[in-house]
Amino acid sequence: MGDWGFLEKLLDQVQQHSTVVGKIWLTVLFIFRILILGLAGESVWGDEQSDFQCNTAQPGCTNVCYDQAFPISHIRYWVLQFLFVSTPTLIYLAHVIHLSRREERLRQKEEELRALPHKDPCVERTLAAIERQMAKISVAEDGRMRIRGALMGTYVLSVICKSILEAGFLYGQWRLYGWTMAPVYVCHRAPCPHSVDCYVSRPTEKTIFIIFMQVVGFISLLLNLLELVHLLYRYLTRRLKAQQGQHAPLAQGTTPEPYANQVFYLPMGKEPSSEPCPVYSGLSSSEQNWANLTTEERLAASRPPPFLDPYPQSSQKYPSSHASKKQYL
Repeated sequence: MGDWGFLEKLLDQVQQHSTVVGKIWLTVLFIFRILILGLAGESVWGDEQSDFQCNTAQPGCTNVCYDQAFPISHIRYWVLQFLFVSTPTLIYLAHVIHLSRREERLRQKEEELRALPHKDPCVERTLAAIERQMAKISVAEDGRMRIRGALMGTYVLSVICKSILEAGFLYGQWRLYGWTMAPVYVCHRAPCPHSVDCYVSRPTEKTIFIIFMQVVGFISLLLNLLELVHLLYRYLTRRLKAQQGQHAPLAQGTTPEPYANQVFYLPMGKEPSSEPCPVYSGLSSSEQNWANLTTEERLAASRPPPFLDPYPQSSQKYPSSHASKKQYL
């Protein structure tokens, strides 16, 4: 069987950017599937075709019976299963690498702009845009990518695809071979002249290996489903904490600052309730007195007669024009 080193190195990089359940899934994939298949698979299934014997001397009968009994070799089937199941994880790794490179370019550009001696408004706007883009990437202090935003969508999609592929391959293996390896296979296929009995080598050992791989496959599928539940729980918990943070009550023993960050709007009428304050015009005292007298006479002339005034006022409140002249002279 080929070397799995390259695939192991790629999948090993995914561990630092995965959840706890995702790391367990990768461990199961490495140890209980790839490692076991590499160490024991060849020795168990190496004689699959060479020791497949049929009780006939008809040329070509043994070959067609072997093809009917094993449409695809178990080893090759499991290799295809591992490759297909690992592909969504590799796509997620490509997204992580893309965001990491993008974050590095943005950080480098930010350092170059901050090193400029003079910063115009255009540079400030560019720095603000870079900070907003870096906030969306969300990189931890240890360089690990936080699973949020678009990366969360890619991760969830990869887990769903892994679950579908895992379930499909498990069903396909059950349809092709079942759960056990029968020691005798009865073949009814041309050019065999009649029903031919074919014998499989070490059927019990192969049955144990098939059951083991099926059980590990079901465990991997269960881990994928648990990871989906874990991601949903994290998402709901984060949303709940965000809502509680917006409506969090004040802690005991603390009092809010009076009118802190509050804006009050006092509606005003269309017209002021009183005359506006006079504006200083720079006139002398006598000139200002004559101006006040003229304003008072204009107001008195515009006032309605006493019998039409709905709010009659005392005549002593406002002095007459003659008295006003004496007052201002």
